[in-house]
Amino acid sequence: MPLVVLVVEDDAIVRMDTASIIEEAGFEAIEAGNADEAIVLLEARADIKVVFTDIEMPGSMNGLKLAFAVRDRWPPILIIIASGRIRPDPHEMPAAVTFLRKPYSATAVLEAVRHAA
Repeated sequence: MPLVVLVVEDDAIVRMDTASIIEEAGFEAIEAGNADEAIVLLEARADIKVVFTDIEMPGSMNGLKLAFAVRDRWPPILIIIASGRIRPDPHEMPAAVTFLRKPYSATAVLEAVRHAA
């Protein structure tokens, strides 16, 4: 059973590209366009092991708030946060989070996911 990664990104092209990178490496990627969709998927699927989220997204919460919600409700899930505009300080993120600066390479995505695995 492959590692399941939830990719949360409002830009559909970036989301699909990131999901493709993850799937081509043998992992399973599921997609959400915002944090609200991500929460619904997390509540429905107990097999998600990694959340890969953008910071800036529309909806009721951004990626940082999503990361804190995931850490609070599903502590074992590993979190990867990405952004091209915002570089949060470590105290602004939950503990044990990996940060990737956009634009990120396929290699950086896979290293972060494999590290999480």
